[in-house]
Amino acid sequence: TLTHLLDSGAEVLFPILHGSWGEDGCFQGLAEMLDLPYVGADVPASAVSMDKVLCKTVLAAAGVPVVEFAAFDGRRFATDPAGCLAECDPLPLPLFVKPATGGSSVGVRKVKRREDLEEAVRFALGFSDRVLVERGVNGRELECAVLGHDDLEASEIGEIVAGGEFYDYADKYLDDRAQLIAPAALDPDIAAQLKDLAIRAYAAVGGSGLARVDFLLEAGTRPHVNEINTLPGFTAISMYPRLWELSGLPRPRLVDRLVRLAQQRHAHRRRLDAGIHEFLASLGG
Repeated sequence: TLTHLLDSGAEVLFPILHGSWGEDGCFQGLAEMLDLPYVGADVPASAVSMDKVLCKTVLAAAGVPVVEFAAFDGRRFATDPAGCLAECDPLPLPLFVKPATGGSSVGVRKVKRREDLEEAVRFALGFSDRVLVERGVNGRELECAVLGHDDLEASEIGEIVAGGEFYDYADKYLDDRAQLIAPAALDPDIAAQLKDLAIRAYAAVGGSGLARVDFLLEAGTRPHVNEINTLPGFTAISMYPRLWELSGLPRPRLVDRLVRLAQQRHAHRRRLDAGIHEFLASLGG
């Protein structure tokens, strides 16, 4: 409860939450209302990164490469399904249909035939009010960990080898078929490019603290930013802490760093608030 949280004397909150309410800006907004420092992205960056359509729109506007996509909401699809589906015609098969919000590949379907697209869209709309339809990329799934605030840093690169057609919910949580490879076997120039893109992508959404930036590497040389995860897994086998360990930052030091970053951002926020109060006071004479 809020009373327990306030009475606990906690100096910094470390969210260990996934999905709606936990990583979409809601919990972060609560922490700011309570004036408590918290680890990870702030409200706007969390909200943008959680919304796949909004995130890809922001990244594309910033010049960060993303896979070609179409998007529409449930209200428009209900009144003009044919028009919405027609917007997907320029995208070659196969297609991936995803709920705009949510995670863990819940509601995601791979579409190999145009006649199956409408059903996949209706299925995705059962999980979110908006749908993202992407061109399928036959490439490697790579991940990079990002850390910092004003001075963002990128880790070594890891790779996910899916056990099925794509890295779905069963692969992630049920079947344990996927392989997590770290570090990934990459040309040094490609690895450097991915690190640079990870920093650019997280900066574009206004991120701070920590994130895992996921890539699709097409034809061995064409990277696309797939998603930004602002609260990546932190278990013993999770890629985020593993990549930092490979980069020379063991888990205890990583946690210390994240806590300090949270405190520094909170202090900066308080300075900004104080400046606003001083300005308003000056207007009162």
